[in-house]
Amino acid sequence: MILFQSDYQEGADPSVLEALQKTNAEQSAGYGDDDLTALVKEQIRTLCEAPGADVHFFVGGTQANLTIIAAALKPFEGVISSDLGHINTHETGAVEATGHKVLTLPNANGKITADQIRRTYDGHVRDINHEHIVRPAMIYLSHPTELGTLYTRAELDAVHAAAQDCGLKLFIDGARLAYGIAADETVNLPYLASICDVFTIGGTKCGALFGEVAVLKSAQDWPHFRYHIKQRGALFAKGRLLAVQFQALLTDNRYVTLGREANEKARRIRQAFLGKGYSLLCDTKANQIFPVLPNGALEALGREFRFAFWEAVDAGHTAVRICVGVTTPEANVTALLRAVEALPRF
Repeated sequence: MILFQSDYQEGADPSVLEALQKTNAEQSAGYGDDDLTALVKEQIRTLCEAPGADVHFFVGGTQANLTIIAAALKPFEGVISSDLGHINTHETGAVEATGHKVLTLPNANGKITADQIRRTYDGHVRDINHEHIVRPAMIYLSHPTELGTLYTRAELDAVHAAAQDCGLKLFIDGARLAYGIAADETVNLPYLASICDVFTIGGTKCGALFGEVAVLKSAQDWPHFRYHIKQRGALFAKGRLLAVQFQALLTDNRYVTLGREANEKARRIRQAFLGKGYSLLCDTKANQIFPVLPNGALEALGREFRFAFWEAVDAGHTAVRICVGVTTPEANVTALLRAVEALPRF
């Protein structure tokens, strides 16, 4: 069985494994208090063109998301998110478990707009009972979104302006950032560092064995952040192992190069479905594809492949998610293309 359910079905990019093997016997201080981690943090600041940024490593995205949001908000504050946002749909209420409400807005192709954010904030402050209601204090976006769509630079500029005007922190979850940057290089690390109070650089879904990086605009705006990390169970004892992986991925633009290669594989699969007359739930340019398949075609493909169920479109059609990761073997892509070609034209 060949798996396309997520972009972390395999282990890691060979460059990561090579770096881990090469440094395996090296001794270092724990919890990221080592020379290599300090070096990689500086590498990330340089790539982001943000010398004043604070950089922290996490093992996983859920740990990063809940720690960042809990550290940013007062007890009576919540975070604005798309109703499809990862923190709302795939983290088992992790943010709510910290005591902070996720304030959801209806998405359009996975995205929310600056106008929605402004209306939400204005609606709160103008409500005579606002002190009885959770106060919006942060915006959460993911880039790419859960539907694999991308925010344009103009859309992000507008969201940033809304955040500034309303006094909201802006947090962009970059769990799949390699694919997003590869698809639109105008939304790159320096740009994100310039507009975000905090954003993450994903590793788990982008070639690392595990790991995410949180880039905070300024350490002064996030006092005692390592206390928050430790309290949430997210301070990794062998912290050097995170730094080693990101050093390998971020050197010589490998991170974006891998994302570009995966996006191209996804494009070929997308074109194969379109060539057979099958529609897409939404148009995507990164590594996720959402074909709408007749249930008979899905059953036929299911004999050899596993996709992630997304939604039942109607009684006879199902939308599935197909993910291509940086470690997806070319042979798996070729096998799927061959199987799609064998399907009847719709």
